[in-house]
Amino acid sequence: MSQFLFQTPAGYIMDASDRKVALLAGAALTTTALTLLSAITAKEYGENIVWMVFLKFIQGAVTALIPPGLNSITQGIVGSTGMTKQVADNEMKNHFGTAIIVLSGSLIAFYTYPNIGMLFIVSPIACAGVIYFLTRINPDDIDHDEARGLSMSKSNTNATDYQLASDAKEQVNLSQETDYTAATPLELLKNKTLLVFTVICFLFHMSNGTVLPLVMQTLAIGGDQPRIGFLLSGLCIIVAQIFMVGSAKVCGDYSGRWGRKQLFLIGMFSVPLRCLILFALTGIKNGYEADGNAIPVALEIVILSTQVLDGVGAGVFGTMYILVTSDIAAGTGRFSLTLGVTSAAMSIGGTVSGYLGQALAQDLGYQTAFMILCILSLVPALAYTILMPETLDIKNVDHSVENMEVGMETPANNEERQIV
Repeated sequence: MSQFLFQTPAGYIMDASDRKVALLAGAALTTTALTLLSAITAKEYGENIVWMVFLKFIQGAVTALIPPGLNSITQGIVGSTGMTKQVADNEMKNHFGTAIIVLSGSLIAFYTYPNIGMLFIVSPIACAGVIYFLTRINPDDIDHDEARGLSMSKSNTNATDYQLASDAKEQVNLSQETDYTAATPLELLKNKTLLVFTVICFLFHMSNGTVLPLVMQTLAIGGDQPRIGFLLSGLCIIVAQIFMVGSAKVCGDYSGRWGRKQLFLIGMFSVPLRCLILFALTGIKNGYEADGNAIPVALEIVILSTQVLDGVGAGVFGTMYILVTSDIAAGTGRFSLTLGVTSAAMSIGGTVSGYLGQALAQDLGYQTAFMILCILSLVPALAYTILMPETLDIKNVDHSVENMEVGMETPANNEERQIV
């Protein structure tokens, strides 16, 4: 909930600031410190629930700076034309890193149960890596106008201009003296495409966010070995994250050629398919339990394998929503603010989803919950199909590719540089 409240202001701050790397580093350090503080001060049976809620509220507010910070720095370095490949690369590394962290935490919990506090050691280790690589970013390589989508309009992008966005700014300033002015927040909120996309983001996360917890609970129910439960829960996330790496790679390779919409729809329609399969598998599992028989390991493996579709759905969405937001915000000077709006919709959608899924499972059972979520997940998919236009200017992308091929003939003038 706090992420929902602070996500849009965080985007506004990132648009206005020229100290994006420092803000992102501060957010990473603070959220890590709050995680450790939560682990140290937590008491059994919720004895200090007010204190824990306060910590999580502050942590959500600080964490809200991370998505707009990371993506505005990315756009500030590679430019709007370089975003497709670089965002996909970022997301691939994000999901691969998440898989490693979850695997490490699951193994620590498995071997140290019931004293699992040591698993929180992965948080400061990961944070140290974040800070190290942030210090390797040269602040002079960040064009802050380009970072907020201000310096170049969507119709004038040229791939060879964006080997490094700061170089593009210098080229533009030499060729023409143009005063770029950012759109006001009110003007931004009048954009119908943005409003439709924001609602779709909310609906997608409302229907999809709770599916993973329900799958984890389905695998855990009836089990009398908590240590195995840790591993199964970890595997649910790891399987999805591995396939998210592949999904992000496909988005990076093909969304610039085919457009955003086709790939986005593949990700969105994978969610109702996943819920439908889980509906059927949960019915089979219920049959075994009703007869008093043990649940076959093969059935649990098949249930676990449905996380492949989570890797497709969430993997495509995680990459494409950033790219679509960048398309919508092009030329407005409000990229981070726009990303804050769509991310806020996702945050509140995930919050509603958690309550909705648990309520459905408790009152109607897991099988019925999956069927209802299947129906609900069709709404954002159909809405995107009918209401959302193609946000990528395919014609200009093709022109940019041609220019890049020509520019490659003079490597001295077009040295390729990217985020490492």
